[in-house]
Amino acid sequence: MDSENGKSSESSDGLEVPEWEIGDWWLYTFSTPDYSDDTAKLVVASTSEEDGTAYMLAISSITEARRHAVLNHNPFLGRITHSELGTFENGVAQPVLSFPLQDGREWSFTLFSIEWQATVSDISGETAIIMASSSDGSRLDYVFNHERGFFSSFIWKDGTGLEQLRMMLSDSGTGHSGDVYFVRGGDLFSDIWEDTGTDAELRDTFLVNDHPTDGEWDEMIYFLDAESGTGSSITMTLRDHMSVSVLERFWGPGASEMGTLGTIPYPSGEYTFTATFTGGSTYLRVRIAGGITESWGL
Repeated sequence: MDSENGKSSESSDGLEVPEWEIGDWWLYTFSTPDYSDDTAKLVVASTSEEDGTAYMLAISSITEARRHAVLNHNPFLGRITHSELGTFENGVAQPVLSFPLQDGREWSFTLFSIEWQATVSDISGETAIIMASSSDGSRLDYVFNHERGFFSSFIWKDGTGLEQLRMMLSDSGTGHSGDVYFVRGGDLFSDIWEDTGTDAELRDTFLVNDHPTDGEWDEMIYFLDAESGTGSSITMTLRDHMSVSVLERFWGPGASEMGTLGTIPYPSGEYTFTATFTGGSTYLRVRIAGGITESWGL
């Protein structure tokens, strides 16, 4: 990072883009309305992506990397451009930041499939405060701290004012050592069932194709929440195209299982998902994604 290399971060032209080095890291807490909070250590794994124009930002834990791949709530993973610290969405680099950061500077970008108009509302020393708005009333409020080299906070609220993402920096540093991971995810299946009635059986199928550009998935990653009320039960089964059961769960009266993360090896072909509910008070949420894992030893 510039300040640690003895370079001036602020000039008459505003805050300049910092230079990341392999092993630089940031510890963030991620909060969303639908899932429990999680903490992830983001680490610079490479500085030579995209023909030497981008970094690779990975995670220090394979479990957290899988969690972020299946929940898909962290936009700041994978390739990050050198020039703007821009994140990629649908293969296109998006300038969530626009350097040099100057008071009153305006620009536009797309994130979460929403078009944003951003403005630097204040510059104070090493810190830039940025606000971005969209046509539907959604809002981003984020703070870039040049001394830390990345965001100290990033908050997304939808048009109703509901907070969809809160990303808060807990700590940062340099020289991380050990293995780091990036899991390239792709949504395959997602649904929620709540109070489905006294007796119900639900069945769905989905087809697992390869990643559109990177070939076969290494694995499927699942995330599930389940809660069965008194006098209720839930039975869940996932079968492959050979009718082999690859995932089974049963929750009896009063049982619950929240935030479970797991993997299914060698996905291919058509899968059939079946859930049976008895009793009136039940809740089941299932998300399944394909995952391709990259790792680096630092």
